[in-house]
Amino acid sequence: MIYYTYTYSTVHQTITRKLITSRSIASHQPILSCPIDAEPLDRYKVGGYHPTTLGCILANGRYKILHKLGWGGYSTVWVARDQREETYVAVKICVSEGGNDRKLQVLDILRRLTSKHSSRLHVMRMLHHFDVDGPNGTHRCLVLELLGPSIPDVIETRFRDGRLPGHVAKEVVKQALLGLDILHDQEIAHGDLHTRNLTFGIAPIDNMPEREFIRILGKPEIGHVHRNDGKCLEPGIPEYIVRPARTYSLPLSNTIKIIDFGESFSLQNVPRTLHTPLAVRAPEVIFQDRLDYRVDLWSLGCMLFELFVGQPPFDSVFTTPEILVSQMHEIINETLPERWLDRWETMRGGAIMESSGPRLQEWLEEVYFDGEKKKDMTMEDIVKLG
Repeated sequence: MIYYTYTYSTVHQTITRKLITSRSIASHQPILSCPIDAEPLDRYKVGGYHPTTLGCILANGRYKILHKLGWGGYSTVWVARDQREETYVAVKICVSEGGNDRKLQVLDILRRLTSKHSSRLHVMRMLHHFDVDGPNGTHRCLVLELLGPSIPDVIETRFRDGRLPGHVAKEVVKQALLGLDILHDQEIAHGDLHTRNLTFGIAPIDNMPEREFIRILGKPEIGHVHRNDGKCLEPGIPEYIVRPARTYSLPLSNTIKIIDFGESFSLQNVPRTLHTPLAVRAPEVIFQDRLDYRVDLWSLGCMLFELFVGQPPFDSVFTTPEILVSQMHEIINETLPERWLDRWETMRGGAIMESSGPRLQEWLEEVYFDGEKKKDMTMEDIVKLG
């Protein structure tokens, strides 16, 4: 999966990561520990992560690694200085195992879109890509524009009541719709649309000296990796792990961008399923129906609800597909398409699930107006949203 996200730990205490699995014991692989809580150490193996160090130079001297932005199941993401263009960028270093060709194809399309829509584009840009060889294999590296924190991260650090002010939410929604319209105009589905995949842009910083730039991000905190048996680390394991930077400290712009295209697809390459978070997953995915770019519309509706009222419309904890479909029916009160009925009967196991909760408009009003969060939108605004 190829995606771009700025994930940073909110846990400030030191946590020792010890990875012990039956597989590692059976194969006598080394048991590793590190005082930094970050990406799993057992992913540093052949086919997995590339061991990356601060100050290393990639792509024949072009990109200097300065800090870490985050990680995912299929990549680590780093802040770098493009020494040829004299700009700050993000470099996503993917795991060396295969399966990324479809994602790269979509990102190439987005790069061409960028040149057509210039600064009005509200979609993350890919600037360059290259491969790097390492002890764990050959890794595809994507050079992406450097962006700020996600919407939930901004809410967490700047808005104590847990939701955006109404005027900010309206602007975020407007720009997200513009970005999605560009994708759908090309019949490209995002496939993973939710608030964590909306980020703020940053103000121009390319002329900022490296020392000042790193000061804003926070001095990199590293934790050395050790083998618990005292032996030397193998070549594919990094000497140390870096805690992700504080991207919320960067000077933010008013631009909103859609990021993370790991689930994206075109009509020429439609996947069998998507891995969108369950709380915002479209029913077409749940019922294994044919997918196209319109699958984003359901996730968009869920995202709008969350942006304005401060929580998703459906439960996001301990939710199963069966519970989610029941909640959908309860809130929206529409009959399922006939082609889904047989599968629904199988999913619910013959149990009768009655609808007794509030409908969508009632639920919007209840969540927005009942509570301690600041209310700066009118009932008319909430009615329009419904």
